[in-house]
Amino acid sequence: MERAGDSAPSVTTFYFKGTRAETIELGENAAHHARVKRLAPGDPVNVTDGEGQFGTGRIESIAKHSVHVTLRDLRSVEAPPAIHLCVPVADKDRMLLVAEKVTELQVTSWIPVMYSRSRSVSPRGEGEAFDRKVLARMISALEQSGGAWLPVIHPIQTIEEIADRQGLVLERGGAQMGGSPLAAPLTLAVGPEGGFEPEELEQLRDRGWNTASLGGVTLRFETAAIAAVAIGRAQLS
Repeated sequence: MERAGDSAPSVTTFYFKGTRAETIELGENAAHHARVKRLAPGDPVNVTDGEGQFGTGRIESIAKHSVHVTLRDLRSVEAPPAIHLCVPVADKDRMLLVAEKVTELQVTSWIPVMYSRSRSVSPRGEGEAFDRKVLARMISALEQSGGAWLPVIHPIQTIEEIADRQGLVLERGGAQMGGSPLAAPLTLAVGPEGGFEPEELEQLRDRGWNTASLGGVTLRFETAAIAAVAIGRAQLS
């Protein structure tokens, strides 16, 4: 995967949120990470705000709950071609895995969908506490991959709410994904555990969605989501 910065992969990247200043203060997570990585004042680091700003700097100081970084430069990174992922509300851990991997693949937005079969899953990924876990997992993936853009996290939507977006709905028996050119913005809809209900698929098709297949096998939703985003990113980048 291409990185936002030109520095060697061994340089640690930290996420920061706030206005640009000559010296920025990073929080407790960064301080813990710095101690684990045995970083010291003077060490080079990268910084990213997840909104297209990526820079380099050096550690000024490390305290128990904070790290101060003096910026050398901060530049804007162009957003990659848009890929919007409609991911099913499903098992918490499996959703978090998807959140991590699609962040590495620079997905543009994360749109959880409450399908009919989502309601029978327990424990499922929903609620403010879970959204915070999704964001934390995405930030960690962004730091490790050296990216400049975090996905936009949307609230849970219904199939009626996503229907007007139009795009590709992943379903066994559809046209092979990647067999024909893809165009941005690309929206992908992945079904829940157990698959779409027939009326859900019909509703999407009636609103202009096309079906796409990842081969002649039935994939778990997290495998399908990661594979589809990877194919889309490879074609669009």
